[in-house]
Amino acid sequence: MTGRPNILLITADQWRGDCLSATGHAYVRTPNVDALATEGFLFARHYAGAAPCSPARATLYTGLYQMNHRVCRNGSPLDARFDNLALAARRAGYDPTLFGYTDTAPDPRGMGANDPNLTTYEGLLPGFTARQLLPEHEKQWLSWLRERGHPYADSRDIHVPVGARRGEISNAPTAYSKDETQTAFLAGEFIRWLGEQDAPWFAHISFLRPHPPFSAPSPYNDLFSPQDGPQFARAANQEAEQRSHPYLSYAMPRVGKGGFIHGATGCVSEWQASDFAAIRAIYYGMITEVDAQLGRIWRALREARAWDNTLIILTSDHAEMAGDHWMLGKGGFFDGSYHIPLVIRDPRAVTRGRVVERFTSAADIFPTLCDRLNIQPENSLDGQSLLPLMECEPGGWREAAFWEFDFRDIVTQEPETHFGLLSNECNLAVIRDERFKYVHFAALPPLLFDLRADPMELNDLASDKTYLAVRLSYAEKLLSIRARHLDQTLAFTELTQKGPVKAPALSSIQARRPR
Repeated sequence: MTGRPNILLITADQWRGDCLSATGHAYVRTPNVDALATEGFLFARHYAGAAPCSPARATLYTGLYQMNHRVCRNGSPLDARFDNLALAARRAGYDPTLFGYTDTAPDPRGMGANDPNLTTYEGLLPGFTARQLLPEHEKQWLSWLRERGHPYADSRDIHVPVGARRGEISNAPTAYSKDETQTAFLAGEFIRWLGEQDAPWFAHISFLRPHPPFSAPSPYNDLFSPQDGPQFARAANQEAEQRSHPYLSYAMPRVGKGGFIHGATGCVSEWQASDFAAIRAIYYGMITEVDAQLGRIWRALREARAWDNTLIILTSDHAEMAGDHWMLGKGGFFDGSYHIPLVIRDPRAVTRGRVVERFTSAADIFPTLCDRLNIQPENSLDGQSLLPLMECEPGGWREAAFWEFDFRDIVTQEPETHFGLLSNECNLAVIRDERFKYVHFAALPPLLFDLRADPMELNDLASDKTYLAVRLSYAEKLLSIRARHLDQTLAFTELTQKGPVKAPALSSIQARRPR
């Protein structure tokens, strides 16, 4: 194979990293992800950099940790000075084309006061050409459904299962079929576009599913049973879970049901164990539906004779609690929100079908593309290229996962008022390695878990005197991560009498001495 490869970046929103048959899930079957992994690399310990959607995607697209890109919540603008994978790919000669959404709130500085892009966080990442947008209102898909004979597809009520009441947890099928899902719609749009290409291309398919609302078409709606496992990672009851930390006692009773079951009212904390089990079974079916559409894309690439020249990256933005710790959605500090899939299939790679057990980050995707396409990023990056992991087993790779979560609310100031904190004190950072997990809050008590003895993260050891040395050690490790990842864009340049002197590119340093 010669010349530039095609690039296909696929994200499936809110997909848990343990929900793959390739990693040994006892119930979920993902044959098309598994097939991709047999021709590529499955990164078993891959973690999002932040949550929810906009912060997570900012890390994915820019290669920066939240401490640097500063997209704190959905609606936080992405600073225009940062490079991203679409802009970089454009410099390499591609026209990066989007199918779906990027959840990017634009930098408002320099924009007109009446610009409609200032009224939404679902903007377009700079550098992308939008072929088929599909934001959360799903109007484009609803219009397509009406053309296909669904006259009542005029709102998101179409997600209410047939015969179910609005707000009811039901595994009845949806009115739309398995060939008419949002996933099928975007897959079809990509396949049509693929047939138009006669030069190397770059496409990003951003699937909404398995993001809620939790409902699915036949046969995926009842493919799984509420009795299907594994065992939920959670305390004996919701009250015990909430008592375990001030943040949980604040956040858990405030999560609304409507974000998960269309039309539901009230709080998630009102649901019982059986409700969480029923929802998780539907979630498993939604994952299976996405996997089926991935198989459709793989077939289209082969039929177009593009498979042998296409670099495929399959991942998610963040994960889904799916009932663990009596929670749904994403955020906070538990692994269930941040452990996500990553499969990379590079047609140039000699080794295939390997599972990589090293800790990797969503911040690594952009530097990996830069490395693969020989592009120089225009600012310092926090992630590092994954190519060394795909070519050999480099020494000195990072020994822990790191992620952040910001729970400020600029509009309502509700968490700030509840805790008596400033907005910039409403955040946490996590370092998690093979043995321990340390959660540092800016202004709330820390947490420490011994993952070997307590893999479900139920027993906080932060105040246990016998673990004070461990806690201090991990606090120092976290501080070192922050110190190393201060923005280095101009720090590697020094002006001298002979002109600017630049140190080796940060990406090169990281490739030699990754951390």
